[in-house]
Amino acid sequence: MQHGIDISGWNSVNDWNAVRGDGIEFASIKVTQGDYYTNPQRASQADNARRAGVVAGGYHFADPQVSVAANVATFVRELNFLGLSGSGSFAPMLDIENSPSEGINWNPDNSNAFVSQFIQEFRRQAGVRQIAVYANLSFWNSILRPNEWADDGVFVWLALYNGDPGNTGGYQHPRLAVHQHTSGGYVPGISGNVDKNVTLGAFSLDSLRIDGSAPTSPPSGPPAPPQDSDTYTVQAGDTLSGIAARFGVSWQELAQINGLADPNIIHPGQVLRIHGGGGQPAGGSGYTVQAGDTLSGIGAKLGVDWPAIASLNGLGSPYTIYPGQVLQIPAGGGAPAPAPRTYTVQAGDSLSVIGERLGVDWRGIASANGISSPFVIYPGQVLRY
Repeated sequence: MQHGIDISGWNSVNDWNAVRGDGIEFASIKVTQGDYYTNPQRASQADNARRAGVVAGGYHFADPQVSVAANVATFVRELNFLGLSGSGSFAPMLDIENSPSEGINWNPDNSNAFVSQFIQEFRRQAGVRQIAVYANLSFWNSILRPNEWADDGVFVWLALYNGDPGNTGGYQHPRLAVHQHTSGGYVPGISGNVDKNVTLGAFSLDSLRIDGSAPTSPPSGPPAPPQDSDTYTVQAGDTLSGIAARFGVSWQELAQINGLADPNIIHPGQVLRIHGGGGQPAGGSGYTVQAGDTLSGIGAKLGVDWPAIASLNGLGSPYTIYPGQVLQIPAGGGAPAPAPRTYTVQAGDSLSVIGERLGVDWRGIASANGISSPFVIYPGQVLRY
């Protein structure tokens, strides 16, 4: 997992060496929007990032009110001008998100047609095969259909602001390569908040560069399970039914053995038990993992030795757990009511924008926080959802 940022003209970076010193290895810089906007800070941001040893790339905010060819031409012109279309630069990124105030609204029909055409036209104009497509979890779940256009030169970039790098909220795709996990990150050398990102799974920074190396192991093709294995480590692109088929068991059995409340949600790196001991131990109970939980913290809450929880659930070092995961708890432990998830309002936020980021209905957020029309929220306000 390697760390990066994405920035626009709104971000003030005053010390790129400090940024690099904080472990930031890549930066995606907004360079264009539609055929009518260029970021006035784009040249200094790209040049200073590269001087500090940060791998720089450019991104384009798409506008379907403008032709695909015009969107691409504007983006390619600026990438070439900035030297961001050359070998070794971070993969160019296409940003697909709504901006109602500018008349930018996406739906399943216009978005997928646009993205597919953009990729083809970009490759024709730029002569660059690699491109990333960025969208939030709600878009990936209900609007975008990457299986129609995401070949082995396309990277899926997920925005899910959960503050948990690498936790993709259950979303999976063989080309899922980058997770934007916060819009409120702090990085030395940058004034104010900044978007922070991490690479995922087999996708390293090298594989995300133009003309970079392929992922170290194919994300969509995990190795065959060893004979007589009792555990399996989930790979990117896996499904519970697919894993079950490899081992000759039913997905229902795997879900029961591993205490999975939702069989559609498994995570790369998660260790699943395959055989034996299905279900909950006699006298035991279950606990649903919340954001920020650790095994030791859960053990302390429930009065149970955390290594016993790890052993019962087949968890080994580094003892990774995920929000929404259901853990079996040894007899003697009980699960308290889960703590509500929270989100801190940022400048420019609205309930609908927050809902899209978090993949929940904004009206549910309003109801949970006693907010009614005209639905006013304030920066710094902590919302439950």
